[in-house]
Amino acid sequence: MKRVTKLLSVLAAGAVFMGALTGCGGGSKGADGDTIKVGGLLEMTGGSASFGISGKNGIDLALKKINEKGVLGGKKLSLVVADTKSEASEATNGMQKLISQDKVVAVIGPNQSSAVIASGAINNGAKVVDITPMGTNPDVTVDPKTKQVKPYSFRTCFIDPFQGTVMASFASNELKVKRAAIYIDNTSDYAKGLAQFFKENFVKNGGQVVIEEAYLQKDTDFKSTLTKIKAAQPDFIYIPGYYQEVGLIVKQAREMGITVPMAGGDGWDSAKLPEIAGKAALENTFFSSLYSPDDTSDLNKEFVAEYKKAYNTNPDVFAALAYDSTLLVAKAIEDAGSADPAKIAEAMAKIKGFKGVSGEVTFNEQHNPIKSAVIIEHKDGKQTFKTKVNP
Repeated sequence: MKRVTKLLSVLAAGAVFMGALTGCGGGSKGADGDTIKVGGLLEMTGGSASFGISGKNGIDLALKKINEKGVLGGKKLSLVVADTKSEASEATNGMQKLISQDKVVAVIGPNQSSAVIASGAINNGAKVVDITPMGTNPDVTVDPKTKQVKPYSFRTCFIDPFQGTVMASFASNELKVKRAAIYIDNTSDYAKGLAQFFKENFVKNGGQVVIEEAYLQKDTDFKSTLTKIKAAQPDFIYIPGYYQEVGLIVKQAREMGITVPMAGGDGWDSAKLPEIAGKAALENTFFSSLYSPDDTSDLNKEFVAEYKKAYNTNPDVFAALAYDSTLLVAKAIEDAGSADPAKIAEAMAKIKGFKGVSGEVTFNEQHNPIKSAVIIEHKDGKQTFKTKVNP
């Protein structure tokens, strides 16, 4: 997931930091006595704060489980958090601090793909693993210019092409719609990527995209554009954005008498969405995700019970994926037999058949896991499991 915030200037800053960090050993001093430091680079404030707060909850719950036994003969993992403020530039600053100042041996986060891509210049230059729970853009783990895999970048989620394809198939085969409108956040590569793959596959399935419109991050009045969309008479609207704007779009669309089904990606996954849109407005809306708390696996049942006990609510996808990401870091440290960041990276790349609450993880050559997707439907303001789509 991601937002583009002055990305070119951020990457330029990252290149400067790379020179300073390369070869410094990064988090090689992160093992201090009986404690090993890991970083959490998360959206704790800003427009996507619910992502980071849920993620930290998942990390904390995983660390509690890990530290009951410890790693490497009983060492405890200790979390150091840096706030991205939901901005790519702040993510870069946070990564630099975690590695050069806090001396972490691995980093979990961010969730927004633009932030992961920007800060990736830092952790790859310093040779310290970063694993993003929810950064879905392909460029997170593969350099788009060289097509080379970034050796220290990993993810716990599927990638945008699969997610866009999943919703196109669901719209065509399950909802039986033929005429789609696409309404995207024009500041977000995440939204653009999902829209591209949705459109390609929806058209392949025999559908027609009758109108494409865009909005900007932090817009609040969408009625003018929604009027254009309504006039195009779609029978489905795809809105691959984030919950803040999506909630207002859905609310205003329903107020204008637009009753067709609407759908998006995992950026919809927030407890804040019903508060913004209203329960009634969210009826007949869907989104693709990697996780549902209604999954009936024993691992997930145990996780949901522990999460509800700790936080008095069901976990969302950000909590679940951050939980699994933390367990993967612990496994890589154990498999490496060392807290040395380079050895952790080698061990991470070799992980196969890891069973997490969000599904099984085996990393492919691009450091991506092959995972199933779920479709979530809103009913009476609550998320309900609709179906699962396998790769």
